[in-house]
Amino acid sequence: MAATMAKKALRAKMKAVISNMSKESKAAQSAAVTAKLLQLPSYQTARSVALFLSMEDEVNTDMILDDIIHSGKKCYIPKYYMKSSKMEMVRLRDKQDYIDLPLTKWNIKQPADDDIREEALDSVDGLDVILVPGLAFTQAGARCGRGRGYYDTYLARAKEKQTRPPITIALAFKEQVVEDVPTDEHDFIIDHVLAEE
Repeated sequence: MAATMAKKALRAKMKAVISNMSKESKAAQSAAVTAKLLQLPSYQTARSVALFLSMEDEVNTDMILDDIIHSGKKCYIPKYYMKSSKMEMVRLRDKQDYIDLPLTKWNIKQPADDDIREEALDSVDGLDVILVPGLAFTQAGARCGRGRGYYDTYLARAKEKQTRPPITIALAFKEQVVEDVPTDEHDFIIDHVLAEE
């Protein structure tokens, strides 16, 4: 219970911090984090990557999407089920496929409910890398998400279904990297937290 209350307070604090960041700072940090990711061996060797399609208050993932598509990796994107903590990572074919995606009420692009696509964990190869959003992280990989449990639930499924779990990489603004994030037994520790130095 204490962790839940502490997380709630941390979320409110981080939302305020991020909303005070300038567009220029977000763009510069997004470019720096993207450059770091593209140099990371686990990303370079990955054949399949799950990528979140960024919102205004997240590291921009547009250039990463382009790199995944141009380098021939399989690209998977989140499909959220609004009234639950269920999320799937579904196949994105190419840039035109991305452009054509409808917007949800959260202003995020994702396939329509009746658009049935390959789910990463049901594919033969599974997932090599999952890029993870969040509101706050520690250098050691503790994560505070938005409180809906989408990623923790999905990571638990991935660990269960794959003999080799996917490598998790958080993309963060430096303001989001904090000393302490309260966690409980359901929270996954992220393998790499990438932020500008």
